[in-house]
Amino acid sequence: MSELETASKTSSESAGFNPRRSVGRLLTVVVGMFAFGFALVPLYDVICDVTGLNGKTGDQYTEAISQSADPDRVVTIQFLTNNNADMPWEFRPEVRSIKVHPGELNQTTFYVQNPANRTIMAQAVPSVTPFIAAGYLHKTECFCFEQQELAASESMDMPLRFIIDSEIPEDIETLTLSYTLFDITDRTSGQLAVVDN
Repeated sequence: MSELETASKTSSESAGFNPRRSVGRLLTVVVGMFAFGFALVPLYDVICDVTGLNGKTGDQYTEAISQSADPDRVVTIQFLTNNNADMPWEFRPEVRSIKVHPGELNQTTFYVQNPANRTIMAQAVPSVTPFIAAGYLHKTECFCFEQQELAASESMDMPLRFIIDSEIPEDIETLTLSYTLFDITDRTSGQLAVVDN
């Protein structure tokens, strides 16, 4: 063994270098990062629910509609639609904005059409701005609660029924409800095959 190899081996041993221990530590770090990535999704949901960040809207509003409309106050709600990458559907609101009285039940529709030559399953994800207004928008019926399926060239009007809470802060005069439409066909195709069998 040469003097250089002997010196290198001696310095590695004296420094406490152990390849197996290093690989074990690296694997622990990788597993920890993977677990942290999975934990981020529910953590993100909790933070958004608590703080109202990102304008995430709640689930279906099922409480009794007992609010009385405030005829002296008007809030403008704007509707925006977007398609995620690779989503070919035409997707638009029936109207771009409406003026509503807080506390009253309102309804509008969104139009979708599938120009592709295949059946596509979609999911709409809502968001509200300003973020604080998300807690005051109550959807009693929304196409975003369920996955939507359209065959090739099929179209559909999708209803939205909602209430702007009468407790909405006075300084919020306009809010924007936007939907992003995602193609989830690949994620649901396995489930559909199991159901069909």
